[in-house]
Amino acid sequence: MKKKFIVLGVLFAAFGFTKINAQINFGEKALGAVQKGVSGFTFSNADAAALSKAAVDKMDAEHQVAAATDPYTLRLNRVFGKYTAGDGYTLNYKVYKVKEVNAFATADGSVRVYSGLMDIMDDNELLAVIGHEIGHVANQDSRDAIKAAYRKEALLEGAASQSATIASVTDSQLGKIGSAIIDSKFSRKQEAEADLFSYEFLKKNGYNVNAEESAFRILAKMSEGNEASFIDQMMSSHPDSKQRAEDAKKRAEKDGLYKPYVQQKIVNTAPAKKGTPAKKAPAKKKK
Repeated sequence: MKKKFIVLGVLFAAFGFTKINAQINFGEKALGAVQKGVSGFTFSNADAAALSKAAVDKMDAEHQVAAATDPYTLRLNRVFGKYTAGDGYTLNYKVYKVKEVNAFATADGSVRVYSGLMDIMDDNELLAVIGHEIGHVANQDSRDAIKAAYRKEALLEGAASQSATIASVTDSQLGKIGSAIIDSKFSRKQEAEADLFSYEFLKKNGYNVNAEESAFRILAKMSEGNEASFIDQMMSSHPDSKQRAEDAKKRAEKDGLYKPYVQQKIVNTAPAKKGTPAKKAPAKKKK
């Protein structure tokens, strides 16, 4: 079965790849009431967060979200659940039960991880990926991008009216803003800074920093083959995964922490309850 990929846009701070048609339709019901009456010139951080949250709420409604007792949710909470806040942001986590490989974070602090990613990366690699996504939130990349897209759309409409201030944003404008955000990409500098944030997160919290290199190696390997040319095209404004893996390796070497990473066992099943003996495999019959 072929793996399907897409690099999501700025709002979703994409680290990995998912289906090419997995886009959001910013319609009247989803976002119509969120930004009405907000001026393009006074678009605040709170406005950016509200718009992001509305988009994520729609995404949550359109995907199979792992329940609180689902093994994927239990693993994500175990691995990353204690990291719920940073300098100026609060995080919330959910798992999408989707086979594609992806993770994203938004300006309101929503972090969404695809089960497909959790199937191929161990806990340390997962920490590196999510750390990268949180880096975009902490560095305000997602906030600034959605503000820029909002202002561009509102200003275009405002210019036509030649008014001193921009009128209330319409549902139609919100749809255009959502499309513009999805189609845009992070700059090389922003990606590099998010990579560094992830590395420093691993280092600060006592995790194996070499997992970052390993995570990029996995993505680089996935980009080889039938989808390679497509990914090269989509990633034209970003450093490729192989280069980012090399950069992660150099950081670890500089700190005297480098050691080839060996992937640990990946466990996406619920842990056994205490006192419950593990099931033994049936004995083979002697011939």
